[in-house]
Amino acid sequence: MKKSYAVDMVNGPLFSRILIYAFPLILSGVLQLLFNAADIVVVGKFTGSHALAAVGSTSALINLLVNLFIGISIGTNVMVARYCGARDWQNCEDTVHTSIAISIIGGILMIFVGVLFAKPLLELMGTPADVITHSVLYMRIYFLGMPAFMIYNFGAAILRAIGDTKRPLYFLTVAGVVNVIFNLFFVIVFNMGVAGVAVATVISQVISAVLILMCLLKMDGMCQLHKNKIRLHADKVKEMLRIGIPAGLQGIVFSISNVLIQSSINSFGSVVMAGNTAASNIEGFVYTAMNAIYQTSLSFTSQNLGAGNTARIKKILFYCLGIVTVIGLVLGQGAYLLGRPLLSIYSSDPAVVDFGLVRLSIVSASYFFCGLMDVCCGSIRGLGYSIMPMLVSLTGACAFRVLWIFTFFQIEHTLFSLYISYPISWILTFAVHLLCFIYAYRKLMKTKLNLQPAEA
Repeated sequence: MKKSYAVDMVNGPLFSRILIYAFPLILSGVLQLLFNAADIVVVGKFTGSHALAAVGSTSALINLLVNLFIGISIGTNVMVARYCGARDWQNCEDTVHTSIAISIIGGILMIFVGVLFAKPLLELMGTPADVITHSVLYMRIYFLGMPAFMIYNFGAAILRAIGDTKRPLYFLTVAGVVNVIFNLFFVIVFNMGVAGVAVATVISQVISAVLILMCLLKMDGMCQLHKNKIRLHADKVKEMLRIGIPAGLQGIVFSISNVLIQSSINSFGSVVMAGNTAASNIEGFVYTAMNAIYQTSLSFTSQNLGAGNTARIKKILFYCLGIVTVIGLVLGQGAYLLGRPLLSIYSSDPAVVDFGLVRLSIVSASYFFCGLMDVCCGSIRGLGYSIMPMLVSLTGACAFRVLWIFTFFQIEHTLFSLYISYPISWILTFAVHLLCFIYAYRKLMKTKLNLQPAEA
């Protein structure tokens, strides 16, 4: 690895290095959302609120379908970071090549899933008749870019694991600029509507995948990619799945609960859907900044566990919780206070803006609780536990939201009663995650093991 790009996670001051590592991740997430927002803004401004609702209504379903592989990429991050911290070259190399093989296979598989099941799944969600044709078209084109999407995400996970968060930022910037240019070109010049936005997204994903593959092929060290070595190593697949599948299943069930919430939102009509889409997109900037701290806690904890620096792990969690709280409060409250002008960027319809403000006032204003929940989860996963955080998250957040939808929301059928389920679930899940971390850390210190703890 090149020292100019990598952050040393196992030596030196923690707080400053956490910030140095996290800042490019935050920028990457914000830039990615800016480019994704360009999809929404271009469609909303030049095609109309129905097209805006169509694109927005697919996000929960897309997340549902890809979350299993995103979870497996977390397994990549944990394993590469641990082997890097332990300076275990062979196992690190095998993990890298297994990860790229999984990304290629998974991406090809997801093309068929997206194309074949887009319409029935959107119908199952109760997507209104006036937007479903556009939603299906957007999803089918979007999923043609899945191999590139998977390669970029697994490749970025490898780079993050070795402390390199800068180059994924550079690659994302190039791809994002191309995405915006093609958005405007296809929608305004060729009047392609949602199809133009989807095609532009696929092109940008291919560019980011090519850039990250070139980086891995040319880099030095234990994470260098060799084309002739790309294959599945059975032991690495098993370990990656052990860590990643629970994370992926957690993401899937989270997405199912979000799909149920999206279906509930759909019941209020396309104007409310458009307002929810715009507000969700704004909240995405808050979430992605906080998610960068989750990824930071995951990578730092994994590397220090591999290096045997167990005393630093508690400090990592403490610093990350403090940082994510500040980010969540400043950005979450800021998004709400500036909600009207921000929502007006997405739509000039006053009703859409008003409905978007309802969501921002509840979800965005309390978003820092979600950050606290995720950071705790990241630290537990970094310690090698996978089942424990999954069960806590599924019970505290997902099951609670589903129960809420089928009970309280049925009694009080309002947007407020629907949105309030988010902060309540975050608070409950964070509290239990914190207790689980205390248990796992005490167990680690008591046994004085520098290897991954046994699965809980």
